[in-house]
Amino acid sequence: MNLFNSALGKNITFVRPEYFVISGFSGIPHIKYYYVFLFFVYIVSVLGNTAVMAVIYLDHNLRTPKYIAVFNLAFVDLFGSSALMPKVLDIFLFNHRYVPYNDCLTFCFFCYTCLSMQVLNLVALSYDRLIAIIYPLHYQVKVTHRFMLSLIASFWVFVVTVVLIAVGLLTRLSFCKSVVINSYFCDHGQIFRLACNDYTPSYVFGVLLVALILWFPLAFIVLSYLCIGYALSKVATAQERYRAFKTCTAHLSLVAIYFLPILITFMSANIHPNARIINLSLTSVFPPMLNPIIYVLQTQEIKVSVKRLLRIRGKSKITTNK
Repeated sequence: MNLFNSALGKNITFVRPEYFVISGFSGIPHIKYYYVFLFFVYIVSVLGNTAVMAVIYLDHNLRTPKYIAVFNLAFVDLFGSSALMPKVLDIFLFNHRYVPYNDCLTFCFFCYTCLSMQVLNLVALSYDRLIAIIYPLHYQVKVTHRFMLSLIASFWVFVVTVVLIAVGLLTRLSFCKSVVINSYFCDHGQIFRLACNDYTPSYVFGVLLVALILWFPLAFIVLSYLCIGYALSKVATAQERYRAFKTCTAHLSLVAIYFLPILITFMSANIHPNARIINLSLTSVFPPMLNPIIYVLQTQEIKVSVKRLLRIRGKSKITTNK
């Protein structure tokens, strides 16, 4: 208990700064062009995810458990990009680097909530693929609309709870020295390291948070695909194996796009702060942009649905003109 008393004890006056300063990149000329590039990535992300959500909503054939998870992924990508990018662009393009204390903690909460939900959506989709390939005859019974909605809802409750605790622990810290956050947003790890009192509870919970929303989900996804690979190795023909594995390519692409930059960042012990910011910022904005593109190009159901909706719209225009 003594571990947490210093940060959670009663009758303690906490020194809270008026604002934090987001440092961003250092020593890179013409860096504003990078943020302009991120702006265009954000626009593509908004358009793509809105289109995917609209297609799933309009086409009743896509009202399946799998596409409940895909719809939620598109929603989280849209919500996460909109929580992060406008603020980042405001900070660095318009030089508003001074972020009020409460605004910074709110910014931190929404960013981490959305980033965490992106990972857990990939877990839901990997479970869907696992059951569909290993137990194809029982898929309709094991993966129902109610099950998928319950799973997604439980992920939301879990993520909001743990991120609220992480941000709540930050309010128990005193900041009496530097208020410069060496990141491109209000990064949880960079904030608690600025504290001048004991930040052990935030550090411990931060490590637990990384395990819960990064390493455990990644381990589950890897294990699920090992099981899928083993199941497919028993399939009689190569064509059947290829057909079954093809249904996983979109999801595998999303997993690679999301996890590879994060793994590179975490495994590089002496990575330069600028390289770390580039890696993590691209991880934050590229998956939301690429997810809808990958699902439209690699998922047969969505391609068929888009063509059907465009054909219906074309016919309605012809009828109207007549």
